[in-house]
Amino acid sequence: MPATTTSAGCISLIVLLIEIPVALLLGLTSVIRGWGRADEETVAPPMDWVPILWFAGFTVGVLVIAVIFLYSVHPYASAVQLLLAAVALIFTMAAWHDQYERAHPAPPPTRAGMPHAPSDQMADR
Repeated sequence: MPATTTSAGCISLIVLLIEIPVALLLGLTSVIRGWGRADEETVAPPMDWVPILWFAGFTVGVLVIAVIFLYSVHPYASAVQLLLAAVALIFTMAAWHDQYERAHPAPPPTRAGMPHAPSDQMADR
């Protein structure tokens, strides 16, 4: 029994040491992709699906590794992978939300809602 736990811990550590740089590279490329976009257009741009799909692909990859660990009877390694998949899913949903908010900005406030805006009757004179 201790050999199985030790091997599961070693396998989990090796997989984590591979996944951590991949996740950092994924996050870095996602941040770099969005740098030049603030000044590009005045209209709302369409949703950028690339970061969402990258994060989703990473999440699916981690889930596949977790299932492989479950079938190979490494419960601790699979538990670590499932936790990592949950974190990756949170980042995937955050990337989707960020892109959705960027593509669908809030409407500008109306003139009637502004306390110091001149009324339309004064503008006609």
